[in-house]
Amino acid sequence: MLRIGSSSGSIPPETNNNSSEQQQRHRRASSSLGRKKSNLSLRAESRRSPTRTQAPSWSCAGGSMKGIFKSKPKTPAELVRQMRDLLIFFDLRGSASAASSSSLVRSASSSSFLKESKREEKMAELSKIIRELKDILYGKAEQEPVVEACIQLTQEVFKENTLRLLIVSLPKLNLEARKDAAQVVANLQRQQVHSRIIASDYLEENKDLLDLLVSGYENMDISLHYGFMLRECIRHQSIAKYVLESEHMRKFFDYIQLPNFDISSDASSTFKELLTRHKSTVAEFLSKNYDWFFAEFNEKLLKSENYLTKRQSIKLLGDMLLDRSNSAIMMRYVCSKDNMQSVMHLLRASSKNIQIEAFHVFKLFAANQNKPPEIVTILLQNKSKLLRLFSDFKLDKEDEQFEADKAQVVKEIASL
Repeated sequence: MLRIGSSSGSIPPETNNNSSEQQQRHRRASSSLGRKKSNLSLRAESRRSPTRTQAPSWSCAGGSMKGIFKSKPKTPAELVRQMRDLLIFFDLRGSASAASSSSLVRSASSSSFLKESKREEKMAELSKIIRELKDILYGKAEQEPVVEACIQLTQEVFKENTLRLLIVSLPKLNLEARKDAAQVVANLQRQQVHSRIIASDYLEENKDLLDLLVSGYENMDISLHYGFMLRECIRHQSIAKYVLESEHMRKFFDYIQLPNFDISSDASSTFKELLTRHKSTVAEFLSKNYDWFFAEFNEKLLKSENYLTKRQSIKLLGDMLLDRSNSAIMMRYVCSKDNMQSVMHLLRASSKNIQIEAFHVFKLFAANQNKPPEIVTILLQNKSKLLRLFSDFKLDKEDEQFEADKAQVVKEIASL
């Protein structure tokens, strides 16, 4: 028989299962929605984060901090002191190397490399400082030198023998630093401090530096730098007098004939500067040293096999003799038979330039109204040859003064 269930509130088993499944679906949907919201939130955050905060760059090497913490420029005095310290470093290093040169012990290769690397670094630093000092003294680009900066620099250089250290250390510098250092030393000879050129006073007390500069002509590597500095130093009359009266003066007759063209030309320039710049000092020197000086001059310079030496020397001789301050020396020179024969020999030179320079000296012999008998005898013996020479003696360009001088010489010789 068929039985009908009771009317109680219990849910049939199938109905309970459906309800449970709906709850699970609801929970899964809520969880999925929560994850999507979270992902969307993270994506939005990641898009916003670059515009909010970035880690600052603190790299000094890249230059970002350089603009913030820029070092204060050094004063001229500070640059000089730094240069002095570096020069002492190289001076001591050179002394230490010389002292240990006989030792058989050698450093490891890595240690040697580090030392050489340090040396190059120091040399680069020193070169940079010397260049800065040169720029202060000469000005840079279109900027004129600042007077106060030049005074500070000059005062500091002449403290604690810095100038001496710079001159002595010059052979240890690289080529560019040598050039800059030579220009610094040269410029300092003109700098005034309280209306005084203190370089002159310093060299007066350190004359051995002049000995060093003159002997520089014996070292090919530094000869031109030392010669340049020497010419600037002899701007001071007392310093020129010291060099003229020293034994170094005799050396110039050999330096001028050195085979190296640049060195011999530089020595000639210094020689000429010594004999023409300070008139009264030169006149005194020639008067005291007449015999040996002109004997060397005639024998080594006027008779030189080198064309340039011969030409420069005969021109220098004319400049000296025609200078009014040397009038007494000129009268003594033109009364010498040997001197005239040396000059007449150059009148027959194959070079027209040498002939012309020789003529300017020879005219002094001819114009002398108190010719010694031996001079007159030589002129008479060569009278026809001289007149024939001067008849064809002309300059490439017309020169009224030259023609007047030549006419006077011809007249003097013809009247003998």
